[in-house]
Amino acid sequence: MLASLGAAARLAGAGWRLARADALLPRELRPLYPPPLHQLSRLAGLLAGPAARRGRPGERLARCLEGMGPVAIKLGQLLSTRADIFGAEFAQDLARLKDRLEPFPTETALKEIAASLGRPADALFTEFGPPVAAASLAQAHPARLKDGRRVAVKVLRPGIERQVEADARVMGLAAGLAERFAPDAKRLEPRTLAASVIDSVRRELDLRLEAAGADELGAIMARDGYMSAPAVVWEGVGRRVLTLEWAKGTPLSDPASLEAEGVDRPALATALMRAFLAQALDHGVFHADLHEGNLFVSAPDRIEAVDFGIVGRLGPEQRRYLAEILWGFLQRDYERVARVHFEAGYVPARHAVGDFAQALRAVGEPIFGRTARDVSMSRVLLQLFEITGQFDMHLRPELVLLQKTMMTAEGVARSIWPDLDIWTAADPVVRRWMTRELSPAARLNRLGEQAGRVLSRLSALADPPPPPALPRRGPGSAVILAGGALVAALAALVLAASAL
Repeated sequence: MLASLGAAARLAGAGWRLARADALLPRELRPLYPPPLHQLSRLAGLLAGPAARRGRPGERLARCLEGMGPVAIKLGQLLSTRADIFGAEFAQDLARLKDRLEPFPTETALKEIAASLGRPADALFTEFGPPVAAASLAQAHPARLKDGRRVAVKVLRPGIERQVEADARVMGLAAGLAERFAPDAKRLEPRTLAASVIDSVRRELDLRLEAAGADELGAIMARDGYMSAPAVVWEGVGRRVLTLEWAKGTPLSDPASLEAEGVDRPALATALMRAFLAQALDHGVFHADLHEGNLFVSAPDRIEAVDFGIVGRLGPEQRRYLAEILWGFLQRDYERVARVHFEAGYVPARHAVGDFAQALRAVGEPIFGRTARDVSMSRVLLQLFEITGQFDMHLRPELVLLQKTMMTAEGVARSIWPDLDIWTAADPVVRRWMTRELSPAARLNRLGEQAGRVLSRLSALADPPPPPALPRRGPGSAVILAGGALVAALAALVLAASAL
């Protein structure tokens, strides 16, 4: 009861802060509101303060969320992927959310390290410097190991778990109210979105999981060569502490990184896009936070990624759908792209495939053969998101991180090299996947694996263990075994015919 009252009080406080900044029901959008919301927006405008006059609605909301803690920041980052609901400009403003706070004392970090690792910091490090970056969940310190290696040590903020749980209750309450009193918000699926945000933040509170993600993605990146990851120093890993080797290169957030001698900007932008696609398509595991602050670059086109708190995963079916959609666009086969959307269940069956293909053609044709400099990407995105609204495409929880990361990676790649052709960059990775996974040989191999699984299950059903209570078998058991064998044989024939 007390927790619920506390969540209600915190939600009211957040509402007051948003109203003061005119970020709750912004005045600029009043012409679009239905009559009740129009009147409510005018009433909320009476509470607006000086912050309401600074910036666009999305910028004002981003500033409010930055001051509300990690869960609110994560929410804003996910909302930035829903331009279909909020518009392209609003979503782009939210995408610029920064997760930067004042650092906590180095002495506190040393105590956290000792408590998490079970030994003092000087047992592992010969040097330990002041923080070089501080976010809402953790901060990073430079240090040096006893063997001389330079490392980065990430330490969680003291008491951050309690803050996250309190924020989670507020977000759950807000999501329930939105579903009940704002019917137009149902496409956003507030409860699903809130659960996704909360789950993502909770995973980031165990740095052992981030260490595992860094180790897994480091091995995956080494296979493709488009990107790399610093090695994990496992003796410096605990629930609240993570130690990685120091990243090579200059942070991409530093403008000087792209002006360094020998840096090949077109190759660097291409490598970034191919790294993301190779991770997602070939391995089903991808770094899901590829913004400039998490990428280090060095000449000519080397990229090293850090911060593996968010790792995205795709199952085999989602990877197939993604590859076929990208391949269809590359081949300008809009009917194929449309059919894949229907097969995956992304578009409800009540719509017509031909109508959706026509809408996709209207988006795809204007961008082929043109560079990003010649194309208004915000307009293209807005058209695409308008189409998803027209065809009732709802939030897909398993694709939220993919969509967010794809938009982030594309935006960063264009900032590196504005003339980059995203489709040309994607072509070899998608083509390789299609050749390997959708060739006739690959299809027959999968069919054989499925046949083996079916026969194994049928065999288990046809040959159950004998019941212990019966001392002798009657003729009925032979009939059961013969029938089971017949079913298995028929299944094998059907599968063989399908393969042929």
